[in-house]
Amino acid sequence: MNKWTYILASVALCLGASQGLWAQKLTDAQKAAAEAARAITEAPEAEQKVEKPKYWDESLKTNIKFGQTSLNNWAAGGDNTVTLQAFIDGNANYKKDNLFWNNRLQLDYGFVYASSKPILQKSDDRIYFESKFGYKNENMRNFSFSANYDFKSQFTTGYDYKTPENLKDDLGNDLKGGDLRQAWRDARNIKSGFLAPAYTNLALGIDLKPWKWLSLNIAPFTGGVVIVRNPELRKNYGMDLKEEWIGVTENLPDDGTQYRSARFEFGAQVKADIAVKVNDNFAYTSQLVLFSNYLDHPENIRVNWDNRFDWKIAKYFSLTLTTNMIYDDKVLIYSEKDGQTKQRVQFKESLLFGFTYTIARKR
Repeated sequence: MNKWTYILASVALCLGASQGLWAQKLTDAQKAAAEAARAITEAPEAEQKVEKPKYWDESLKTNIKFGQTSLNNWAAGGDNTVTLQAFIDGNANYKKDNLFWNNRLQLDYGFVYASSKPILQKSDDRIYFESKFGYKNENMRNFSFSANYDFKSQFTTGYDYKTPENLKDDLGNDLKGGDLRQAWRDARNIKSGFLAPAYTNLALGIDLKPWKWLSLNIAPFTGGVVIVRNPELRKNYGMDLKEEWIGVTENLPDDGTQYRSARFEFGAQVKADIAVKVNDNFAYTSQLVLFSNYLDHPENIRVNWDNRFDWKIAKYFSLTLTTNMIYDDKVLIYSEKDGQTKQRVQFKESLLFGFTYTIARKR
């Protein structure tokens, strides 16, 4: 064997060895790649955040209105006045599938001070809560079965302020300060108070929503209680005599304690709610409630009709017009015009400018 043979043999040996090493490296690389792929495949998937469904809509609207008039040497006459009124409208509505539960609380309170009457006079006072639970019919998109509860009363005592017969002291001088205020307090007549009256109803029926802006509730089964906590007011709000006083015509108490403090009613109720938003600056809401008492003269319909116009003038300022009309044949009202106490249409109107702020959270 010559030297060339050794050289060729050596080269062949080296090539074989290098090829074996290369093959081994490829095998190791392939194994590593396979293991990496398997690790990736078998790794747990990252948990995706699932957003919880929101079933509630909430909103809170606050409104504060202030007015002031000052007169100095004003030939036409008039009073220096200060008015302050606050309004809160809170809503919390729940909806899931075909179930819904709507809640609304409205609170109004205001007073006026006039220089001619040196005492604070209540100008607005209202507590109104309503709650509606319903189930929407799948086959009729605008039809629902519902149960509707509402409560209405006021915070504080309301009075009818009459001019005192005597505004002078024993020496003939004009009353001033605390004596003048006390004279006005002694001359006033109480008209209402907390839970005097208060109206609470539970109405079972159906809900119709023919248009987005109109909701109509028809409840042929409506039970309610009228509460008059103050005995002095029970007669004027049509409360029934207690059993032991029925038929008695003499020696009746002057404080009204012969009348019951509560009256049960059962009848039918129709409630229509309108909510129209013309644009971002102007909105109108209205509620009309009609009630007929099966148990006592069902032909006499009790009417409550509230209207509210909101005109947004700037970001936080608005002009608000509200009207409230009530007719209740059970409520007797005295009028100095004819000197009679009888059923009358009650009407109130208020136009005020003030600060408005709304907080809302949507589904």
